[in-house]
Amino acid sequence: MRKRLITAPPPETVPSGRERWLDLERSAVVEVTSEDEGYPIESAFASIEAAGWRAETPGPQTIRLVFDQPQTLKLISLVFEENETARTQEFVLRWSSDGGSSFREIVRQQWNFSPPETKREAEEYQVELSNVTVLELIVVPNMSGGADRASLKTLRLS
Repeated sequence: MRKRLITAPPPETVPSGRERWLDLERSAVVEVTSEDEGYPIESAFASIEAAGWRAETPGPQTIRLVFDQPQTLKLISLVFEENETARTQEFVLRWSSDGGSSFREIVRQQWNFSPPETKREAEEYQVELSNVTVLELIVVPNMSGGADRASLKTLRLS
């Protein structure tokens, strides 16, 4: 997995039919604002059940996939888990067709985690995106501030 450190302010789903998950380790460079040594970003892309990614530092975090070749995306699957702290998280998913000079928002969503009852957020978005050169996920782990760290259990694309 190629990666760069950047500075910036239920059961897993499987694609249906002929779709297959994109091999992100071979098709993109991942840029991330921070990562905990025990929870590296590549574990969020693993095909087996893994611990996922977690930021090393608190506050908003960015995960950016910079594709080697422009991609056509039809399905985006995200899973977030929080087993300890009740909090409201927001994430923004956006894409670029010009190498990151400009972005278009796909979704902006808030989710209330209330462990142990509500500790998993699984989102799946059917999209029709062509010529995607950059896909960016911005996670604000706690809309009220504080020392919470962003995390991502899985990210899958097809």
